[in-house]
Amino acid sequence: QVQLVESGGGSVQPGGSLRLSCAVSGSITGLNILGWYRQAPGKEREIVAQKSNDGTTLYADSVKGRFAISRDNAKGTVSLEMNSLKPEDRAIYYCNLRLFRGARWYGYWGQGTQVTVSS
Repeated sequence: QVQLVESGGGSVQPGGSLRLSCAVSGSITGLNILGWYRQAPGKEREIVAQKSNDGTTLYADSVKGRFAISRDNAKGTVSLEMNSLKPEDRAIYYCNLRLFRGARWYGYWGQGTQVTVSS
């Protein structure tokens, strides 16, 4: 049974920084992608960043140069370092795992953590 637990959300002023972390329990061997998504009020969930276990990384254009994703395969964790935060970064941030097994992808979500950016 795979479970994802996020931590590190909170409230900061514009220009501030936050670090989100996600701990993954359960077996995640084989091809897999760990990532972060966010959902702002009244908007659809969108990808923020993702990193596969082969190192391939992807960022949304809106966060390039400000956010950095990292993962520790041995510890089963993924983190998101968020710098130069803007009010439009305010959202619930979700950790996501996609596992490729038996010729198909399986997806798992964390419970979400709130990030608020306001002065």
